[in-house]
Amino acid sequence: MDTAVPQMALLGNPNCGKTALFNLLTGTHQKVANYAGVTVERKAGWFVTPQGRRAQLQDLPGTYSLVPLSHDEAVTRDVVMGRREGEVRPDLLVCVVDATHLQLNLRLVLEAQALGLPMVLVLNMFDVARSQGMQIHTDRLARRLNMPVVTAVSVHKDGAHDLLRQLDELLSKGLKAGTPVAPPAGEADPAALNRRVRELLVDALEVPAQRWALSDRIDRWAMHPFWGYVLLAGLLLLMFQAVFAWAAWPMETIEAGMGWVGREVSSHMADGPLRSLLVDGVIAGAGGVLVFLPQILILFFFIFLLEDSGYLPRAAFLMDRVMGTVGLSGRSFIPLLSSFACAVPGIMATRTISHWRDRWLTILVAPLMTCSARLPVYALLIAAFIPQRQVAGLFNLQGLVLFGLYVAGILSAMAVAFIVSRRHGDQPTPLLMELPAYRWPSARNVARGLWERAHIFVRRVGGIILALMVLLWFLSSYPAPPEGFTGAAVEASVAGRLGHWLAPLFAPLGFDWRIVVALTPAMAAREVVVAALGTVYALSVPGDQVADALGSVIAGQWSMATALSLMVWFIYAPQCVAMLAAVRREAGGMRHVAIVAGYLFALAYVAAWFTYRLASQWGAA
Repeated sequence: MDTAVPQMALLGNPNCGKTALFNLLTGTHQKVANYAGVTVERKAGWFVTPQGRRAQLQDLPGTYSLVPLSHDEAVTRDVVMGRREGEVRPDLLVCVVDATHLQLNLRLVLEAQALGLPMVLVLNMFDVARSQGMQIHTDRLARRLNMPVVTAVSVHKDGAHDLLRQLDELLSKGLKAGTPVAPPAGEADPAALNRRVRELLVDALEVPAQRWALSDRIDRWAMHPFWGYVLLAGLLLLMFQAVFAWAAWPMETIEAGMGWVGREVSSHMADGPLRSLLVDGVIAGAGGVLVFLPQILILFFFIFLLEDSGYLPRAAFLMDRVMGTVGLSGRSFIPLLSSFACAVPGIMATRTISHWRDRWLTILVAPLMTCSARLPVYALLIAAFIPQRQVAGLFNLQGLVLFGLYVAGILSAMAVAFIVSRRHGDQPTPLLMELPAYRWPSARNVARGLWERAHIFVRRVGGIILALMVLLWFLSSYPAPPEGFTGAAVEASVAGRLGHWLAPLFAPLGFDWRIVVALTPAMAAREVVVAALGTVYALSVPGDQVADALGSVIAGQWSMATALSLMVWFIYAPQCVAMLAAVRREAGGMRHVAIVAGYLFALAYVAAWFTYRLASQWGAA
């Protein structure tokens, strides 16, 4: 870390808009890593003030207190107190509070004031507070706290102007540590803190009687013991319908683009191994996976909307009772919902769960949430075997099948949690959480999130997936078949021989040697299986047509029972190295990785076997 410039840190409660303010200040000048020795994410960046002063800024994990209850909160405490090895203690704390929740947020400010560091108090979401009729006298608050107080709107482009001007003023005077004005952080009496906050707000805050009228009216339905669940189910169903309905045109565009690339490369290169590598390996592999980017972005679009609107904490609270019946805590809801996008950040999010029993149970079932990497596989199989027709005049049958696969994962997770929790006999810890006010989602935040997810996905396609496709192409192409060989060329290759050797193990599931070969590289990343199947079947079509042509081929060669069995296999199989690595980091050892991988592979095999047998008996062979 560069110590030649001022070191600043953003400190605040969760959901106060701290990270949005960090993004507004630093823009693209930021770096995400981990704190040394722990798996807590470290976000740091730099910015330049209006007068040209450069400053380093760190976005500390959100916390309600400097008395930690989780790993994230412990890191925040250690950094601001100068106890974290490898971290420079901040020269200045920028305390960010939600202006609509001052009574809750100011407790942390008073605790931080005990540290004696220079501080600036930022009243974020000030526009929302004003729209609710609140009057905050910033001058009185600054005088009572003896620190600068500024307002901010972190979702607006110029929302941090007052803060930057105040930082310039402080830097021009020089940052000097102040004198602690309270007991040492972590030793203050909570009752005394609450009393002090009330005294501050009596003088500095005027609140209308019907402050939360709109949120209360919405919550009458959103939090209703019956209609709340109907609304949640409806939102999820809409999301899965949109994944198919909205993605058709952009998927066709990507297919056309990859097809043009494949044709151009084929027309300008002589036939041979290099052309086969580029067209059948690289372009076919990348095209077969990139085509599903629109569906993945649509899924993230809904998640970001629900998160930014303030609905997700309510969904967690709503699900607490249901999840409690199977031994899960409502705190598990947001990590599990994150796992629908990717199990890796979902498992990492469990670090905010303070109780180990709740945390481990969440890690155990998080891989059963249907992540976006499964989506290309499901989309291929559903498009190939499920007819595209309307049900009840409202729903697309393919969308309903996809919804059913997601529900199967959820129900399986609840069953696993119920069995494990009953075996241990203890109960989940009670849920206590803040419900933020409803707000319109920020187009800037949603767009930024989608851009980041697209960048991650494309980088993944250009990294591990591309490498696996090149490796699979090589293993599927060499050695060349001997003279007079009558079967498919791939059967004589290393990959073909491996598939034939493992085929008896998977034959009870309805998988032939080609499926086994495709599943092998997919152990590292599930979405690889689409391009892997294309390589194994040696499709002689341009890269843009891999998904469509492959669907036609497998529809003609596989039975419905095999397709259903493979879908069920992907509900459970832990085919993701990154996910298993996240389990090791968060749970703390290979023993936990072995438990997760072992029970998921066992579930996948047994469930796929039952599915294949039942489907075959019902005439789906």
